[in-house]
Amino acid sequence: MNISDQYIALQTILLKETLRFLRIWIQTILPPTITTALYFIIFGKLIGAQLGPVEGLSYTQYIAPGLIMMAVITNAYSNVVSSFFSSKFQRHIEEMLVSPLPNAIIVLGFVGGGVARGLTVGIVVTAVSLFFADLHWQRPFITFAVMVLTSMLFALGGLINGIFAKSFDDISIIPTFVLTPLIYLGGIFYSIRMLSPFWQEVSLFNPILYMINAFRFGILGVSDIDVGVAFAIILLFIVALFGYSLWLLRRGTGIRN
Repeated sequence: MNISDQYIALQTILLKETLRFLRIWIQTILPPTITTALYFIIFGKLIGAQLGPVEGLSYTQYIAPGLIMMAVITNAYSNVVSSFFSSKFQRHIEEMLVSPLPNAIIVLGFVGGGVARGLTVGIVVTAVSLFFADLHWQRPFITFAVMVLTSMLFALGGLINGIFAKSFDDISIIPTFVLTPLIYLGGIFYSIRMLSPFWQEVSLFNPILYMINAFRFGILGVSDIDVGVAFAIILLFIVALFGYSLWLLRRGTGIRN
């Protein structure tokens, strides 16, 4: 298969994945928008009004980047895991795997759909955030780069979950018992400087902490960690998960058996 054919195939998968979540926007885009607004009302306005500034910012301002990133992570992940598992369940993923299409194009197609949904939800949620918080947009390039790379990383994670999943129940185990705790403990609602030294050290093992803080740095200019380290960790995870995804597809894991 030549490069032109591969490009057309990639474009087709991307279009399919994008139209898939846009057709059901009431289920894919509206819920995170409403959920984020509720977070702002409950945590930002009601609870935040009782708290003092965090890092020189109002509490609503401080949590805004984390809430946006939470929506990006969960939607990029859920889009790919549900889409890939549905392809397995309906057995049309096998047609793609036996075709001359390189596995890398298949991975990029599904991941691209997850990135598209993550960015779409992220932009909508950001627009909602502007009604509740004054966002400064200190470094737009870092802000956008972190959003794209984080969407890519968790789309890959969703793909791997979809590969291993054997039932619809399996696609909810990782988000419920792994992803959600890591997100809530990733510094959305607090600075790790508020924690004791021991728990600060423990928090550094949570990769989501780096993504949320890098995104917060891009918008507000404050961060608990070094942004260069955050980018290095994100890129390292992307390379590792991309390579692992290709290896799983080449072995036929979760498909042949």
